[in-house]
Amino acid sequence: MKIFDEIESEVQSYARAFPRIFNRSKGEFMWDEDGNQYLDFLAGAGTLNYGHNNPIFKDILLDYIQNDGITHGLDLHTKAKGEFLEVFNEKILKPRNMEYMVQFTGPTGTNAVEAAMKVARNVTGQQNIVTFTNGFHGVSLGALAATGNSHHRDAAGVSLTGTHRMPYDGYLGDNIDTTEYLDKVLSDSSSGINSPAAVIVETVQGEGGINVASIEWLQNLQAVCRKHKILLIIDDIQAGCGRTGDYFSFEEAGIEPDIITLSKSLGGYGLPFALCLMKPELDQWKPGEHNGTFRGNNLAFVTAKAAIETYWSDNKFSDEIKRKGQYTSERLESIVAKYGDGNFNTKGRGMFQGINCVNGDIAGKITRAAFKKGLIIETSGADDQIVKFFCPLVITDDSLKKGIDIVEEAVREVCAKEDEIPEEKIYFETE
Repeated sequence: MKIFDEIESEVQSYARAFPRIFNRSKGEFMWDEDGNQYLDFLAGAGTLNYGHNNPIFKDILLDYIQNDGITHGLDLHTKAKGEFLEVFNEKILKPRNMEYMVQFTGPTGTNAVEAAMKVARNVTGQQNIVTFTNGFHGVSLGALAATGNSHHRDAAGVSLTGTHRMPYDGYLGDNIDTTEYLDKVLSDSSSGINSPAAVIVETVQGEGGINVASIEWLQNLQAVCRKHKILLIIDDIQAGCGRTGDYFSFEEAGIEPDIITLSKSLGGYGLPFALCLMKPELDQWKPGEHNGTFRGNNLAFVTAKAAIETYWSDNKFSDEIKRKGQYTSERLESIVAKYGDGNFNTKGRGMFQGINCVNGDIAGKITRAAFKKGLIIETSGADDQIVKFFCPLVITDDSLKKGIDIVEEAVREVCAKEDEIPEEKIYFETE
């Protein structure tokens, strides 16, 4: 369609990487208008953990709409919101002995981050937030100040202040615990670091390059926060809702964040929905102090409730994610060993994994070759050097294998010498 070239802003990005007109999706598959089928290893950048048009959610949503259920409700009490809160409390919070107040922010992850940082500042009376190298927290100004990526930061047009940047786990090398540096600067009145309101961190940095914080590092970070009486915010927007194997990505570390942000797959169906969870004593907002027209997406409440009831009432789904994650790890390690020539390595945890290809040129060639074979997969990292595996968590074993097979063939072709590149195979399936 010419209309995209005629009037859509140049800011578009995914459309450039995957230049097709898509018109249907189901599970882990998408189809373009010519009927070509693609395996989706992008999954709405983490929004579609339960796949496209999940049939369980779809039937419940259609029934709700057919019966004239509330669609938009500001922050009014609605039946859909109340039922979501009950299920979230009974199935997610209570089994984990978690006591939090639930704030419905605007519908995007960056809004949840803004709310988290704002409440931390209001409660503590301090202004600055400790953030980490390669972190990504959104592109509204407050969240952007906490983001490390210069591509996004340079677009702000104004000074980005209110944060202290610290080295993430592994940033200074495998044998250096960067929480010791944080503790040192917070302990030294001459370090130039004012007492901060909070620390905000991702347990796995997705956009930053699938950098994984170790369990020990997360535990040490919490200890430093408690020692210096500063709040710990876990940004679980991309790593949460099961992506690493557990519902919350920090569960394995056994830590207790003061504030948690959730979005992306929270709504289940790809519908916009974000939350800020905070310890009860932090809920000191005045009515309407953090506002927004779209805090009450009742359609998302309906599908979010269905997602929790369907997949998180026991440990079966979590166990399946971890099993698939282990298979993915083994396959990626094998690919790196065969074709990486000692330069590539694997990164990630659970179903949040990637291949570090050293530079963006190689990773880009691999993802473009994979797309030609019917696989949608993106890159991440400061230089787009990571091939990022982010398929729906409900993917079948056969589809998971096929997707990784396509990547392996793409890696082999890109890494082979020119005269060794075989005739291109096309994996498209048409209806």
